Amino acid sequence: MRRNSPPAKVAAMNRTALYTGSFDPITNGHLDVLKAAAPLFDRIIVGIGVHPGKTPLFSVEEKTALIAATTADFAKKAGCKIECATFAGLAVDAAREQGAIALLRGLRDGTDLDYEMQMAGMNAAMAPGVQTIFMPASPAVRHITATLVRQIASMGGNVRPFVPPEVARALKAKFARKR
Repeated sequence: MRRNSPPAKVAAMNRTALYTGSFDPITNGHLDVLKAAAPLFDRIIVGIGVHPGKTPLFSVEEKTALIAATTADFAKKAGCKIECATFAGLAVDAAREQGAIALLRGLRDGTDLDYEMQMAGMNAAMAPGVQTIFMPASPAVRHITATLVRQIASMGGNVRPFVPPEVARALKAKFARKR
């Protein structure tokens, strides 16, 4: 009887996604999308958009540290590597530069869906090899936006229901210095 030879090694699939946004700051809504996507991908690049005309509340370094601190545990459990990178141009160009096969997009409501469908169509025309993947937000986080979180924090409000503890502390410290 002949022994079966070991199976030939199959080339590893590239399961990299790019998740773009300002992440100023990262919220429970962003984390909801990342937690849902982590088991589906080997690697997720959190693409921090840098726009010269905008002044963000947090620096790229601060955003990167907050993203790393808030994603490490669930990413490890899911077997997914979550990294950060900045980009200033088109998301599809950033996806190609990062070797991503997918653009990850969170959906909160029908308004998001209408806009994101148009964007997905345009992106598909520009980069047919990059698929847009929609992740619906969980009901508990659909109302959260980074803009509203910043506004609440700037007025001394409690943002703990909307962001991880690390982010709540960073927001409190940031606005304490501005007062």
